[in-house]
Amino acid sequence: MGLITEAKNGRLTEEMKQVAKDEDVEPEFVRRGIASGRIVIPVSPYRRTKPCGIGKGLCTKVNASIGTSSDIVDMEMEIKKAKVAEKTGADTLMELSTGGDFYEIRRRVIDSTELSVGSVPLYQAFIEAIRRYGSAVDMKEDELFRITAEQAKLGTNFMAIHTGINLLTVERLKKQGRFGGLCSRGGAFMTAWMLHNEKENPLFSEFDYLLEIMKEHEVTLSMGNGMRAGAIHDSTDRAQIQELIINSELSDRSHEAGVQTMVEGPGHIPIDEIETNVKLMKRLSGEKPFYMLGPLVTDIAPGYDHIVAAIGASLSSAYGADFICYVTPAEHLALPNVEDVRQGVITARIAAHIGDMIKNDDRQSDLEMGRARRDLKWEKMFELAIDPEQARAVRDSRSPEDEEACTMCGNYCALKIVKQSFNFER
Repeated sequence: MGLITEAKNGRLTEEMKQVAKDEDVEPEFVRRGIASGRIVIPVSPYRRTKPCGIGKGLCTKVNASIGTSSDIVDMEMEIKKAKVAEKTGADTLMELSTGGDFYEIRRRVIDSTELSVGSVPLYQAFIEAIRRYGSAVDMKEDELFRITAEQAKLGTNFMAIHTGINLLTVERLKKQGRFGGLCSRGGAFMTAWMLHNEKENPLFSEFDYLLEIMKEHEVTLSMGNGMRAGAIHDSTDRAQIQELIINSELSDRSHEAGVQTMVEGPGHIPIDEIETNVKLMKRLSGEKPFYMLGPLVTDIAPGYDHIVAAIGASLSSAYGADFICYVTPAEHLALPNVEDVRQGVITARIAAHIGDMIKNDDRQSDLEMGRARRDLKWEKMFELAIDPEQARAVRDSRSPEDEEACTMCGNYCALKIVKQSFNFER
């Protein structure tokens, strides 16, 4: 029996209780959220994971995406990336390999972590078709559903499924064009397949069959964003909104069928369109959890796109996004390495926290940090830091003569100057 059915029947599961404890909310709040579709907890009958609640009224969660490419297949590096992502504080992983032995890589990544792991089955289906037949457009529809079920049986907790790309969406794209093209790999694969075969997307036309697979293996469905903008000049265009409308309608069908569901979106977006996109998605989907991809708010900062995305993600979270996907410094340039993953997770966690300060009025840790700085309590500052190791390393690399101060101010620390004359206790 799935979590939605349990929740609708008034039963609290262990996952609901654990999420409530972690989030400092009542278990009944979590149960009602799952019953209404406003909260999901990705689970799997095939493995035990650390429960992660995603949705309205909870802390913004961070996903870290890892995986091989056609150029770099290093299974041991992917395991290291998975472990550093978990250690650094990612809430979930997505395993998105496009090179090597898909089954073995995913199995080993899943075995290496207690986090919920997501995937995009469509990648494997199309790449296997290229290997077997020489072309992605020769993919067999049955293979797509077979691979989806196989990945579920490995213990995959959630899947990005490109359900909102259909003939109508593609027609919108053809009519309007794009400044930045089609940046979604899944969207590109499926669009090419549809145009070549002159057929509807099977994930859309056979959506009820897809739901049967999702429900049987208790996989959370993440409605993929194949028409997202890859350049800010394409943001919030007709193809993107058409896909959102379709995904929102399908998300209702999914929830009614007892399948937990999130909706994804929307890519590269300038700052002044973020609030509109979040509120539009929430309104159309009936407050389903929103998995924000990016948003990258400028296109001219390769090498620093983790910072660009953090700016957009912090605003997205503040306006109501529930789940953000990290971006690493390697975005648009190369396959991320272990250090890129670490930086990506930390930066995304900062963005999530900034958003939660507004969305959930959660400022307690900032208050504690302010007091620790006022009182020059360095160990407390390190304890409260998002990355204690980095904070400690920077201070230790430039140690001051006066252990109470730091080398920025040295003998002229403002806090020390007035400490003897003022009592700032609050």
